[in-house]
Amino acid sequence: MSELKLSPSRSFGLVCGSLETGRTNSITDIEGLSIGHLTVNAGDLRTGFTAIVPHQGNLFREKLVAAVEVINGFGKSAGLVQVEELGTLETPVLLTNTFAVGNGVNALIRRAISENPEIGRSTGTVNPVVLECNDGYLSDIQAMALGEAEADAALSAASSDCAQGSVGAGTGMSAFGFKGGIGTASRVLELDGGPFTLGALVLANFGKPGDLVLPDGRRPHPKDKYPEEERGSVIVVLATDVPLESRQLKRVAKRAGAGLARLGAHYGNGSGDIALAFSTAQRISHFEERDFIVRDCLREGRIDLLFQAAAETTQEAVLNAMISSPAMRGRGRSKRPSLADWLRAR
Repeated sequence: MSELKLSPSRSFGLVCGSLETGRTNSITDIEGLSIGHLTVNAGDLRTGFTAIVPHQGNLFREKLVAAVEVINGFGKSAGLVQVEELGTLETPVLLTNTFAVGNGVNALIRRAISENPEIGRSTGTVNPVVLECNDGYLSDIQAMALGEAEADAALSAASSDCAQGSVGAGTGMSAFGFKGGIGTASRVLELDGGPFTLGALVLANFGKPGDLVLPDGRRPHPKDKYPEEERGSVIVVLATDVPLESRQLKRVAKRAGAGLARLGAHYGNGSGDIALAFSTAQRISHFEERDFIVRDCLREGRIDLLFQAAAETTQEAVLNAMISSPAMRGRGRSKRPSLADWLRAR
């Protein structure tokens, strides 16, 4: 076993599942995948962008197989209809707050056109993917403070390091009455004698206070009283280097819901719970000239391993997001306590 990085949750003895973690226990254990953040934390603003760049090539020309699972559709994300229909991903993925989706879309379109001047001219348009949660409790979302420049900054900052907690899109997010944010985890899979990886990155902004269940059975509850309704959202992005069809990726994406359920989530009426999954194993040429193409595909009888990894990484990534986030005060008199402080006091 290689030397592994201890995740925030594991530093408190909280272990999700039984599969071995990747080297850094991060979605960036997928070779070539990078993450960037742009964080705004000043005055009444607690917001930002997080960028997921699946590979370092031209993503429009070399698309990836992808799928989406809408667990509960109370959300305003962009680009999911085409992912569902065509089963491909052709831009980086941006995470942000609800009112910044439009500027994220524009930033991705402009970047794609700068790399591919033929877009919208001699070839089709481009499908930007921007996913969102509402950070309006801690942040002044009406200020609409995030523009295209901030989205570009997150994309330009992408690297193999994956900061967690109150960074990027996770800056103003809440989960189960505690401070939420960005979290990640990974698992190593043995298939045909070789190691493969599945990683998750979550934007955790969901869960009713008192519903959180830790892997050891404890049920943390913040001291402050909060509304009883479930009003939030969670975005789960799953990436793997296992070759999969879009249909198989959708099946894997569904298992993100199992990881959320282990935490005590029930996907409330006001919650936008969305899972996006993609594979970096094989690239699909935009300008393919052949009528038939051949791609590898996982044998269906082995897919349970990926289902388990999706559930485990989703569960752990949410806990890592919460534990990495210190207590925060935001707009007006709003505040969220830290799950890490609750754990240290026990």
